[in-house]
Amino acid sequence: MAEHRPDDPGPQAAPVTQAPPVTSILGELVALGPLRPEHYEALNRWDNDPAVIRTWASLPRPRTLAQTAATFADGFWAAPDNDCFALYERATGRFIGYAALMHIDHVNRVAEFAILIGEADARGRGYGTEATTLVLDHAFTALGLSNVWLRVYEYNLAGVRAYEKAGFRLVGARHKSKLMGGKLWDTVFMEALADDFVSPVLGRVLAPDRAR
Repeated sequence: MAEHRPDDPGPQAAPVTQAPPVTSILGELVALGPLRPEHYEALNRWDNDPAVIRTWASLPRPRTLAQTAATFADGFWAAPDNDCFALYERATGRFIGYAALMHIDHVNRVAEFAILIGEADARGRGYGTEATTLVLDHAFTALGLSNVWLRVYEYNLAGVRAYEKAGFRLVGARHKSKLMGGKLWDTVFMEALADDFVSPVLGRVLAPDRAR
């Protein structure tokens, strides 16, 4: 038996390495993949943060972890006509938000878009613009949709700029239809069309083999 000295730390445990997240679409700054149960705590934290919810349709109100988990595991986001993606920072693999197509109508080839970046330090870095473009790539290139629309509130100026950069254009507005900070604001509607979209990623992936 080998002698063990008091100052000998002994056998060292192998470092624990975390597996990279499962991803579906890779951009330069962000990646999209399926939502997983380990995301629910972050989602619940964002659900209870007024600074996050201010740009969302929901009003700030307390939500338990179980309520948030049910929303994503069994509720609206799990509906068969919704495709909800986890949003990762590409450089670190950090979960920073989510983006989704809602009410996907394959007959009329339309869907509604939504996005939420929950981590404050991940905003204003181009992540939202690229994530929006990647979801449009999924909508137009993978699903064959023709029109994707969204609603954004007039006070969310950063959101409007990000959507415009990704290819959305103003359609109209519903006036005095969103309460925020004790004031009613307009709801702005925007749309993106497949005819105007150039695929950044999936057009190269979802392509026929070349003859050899």
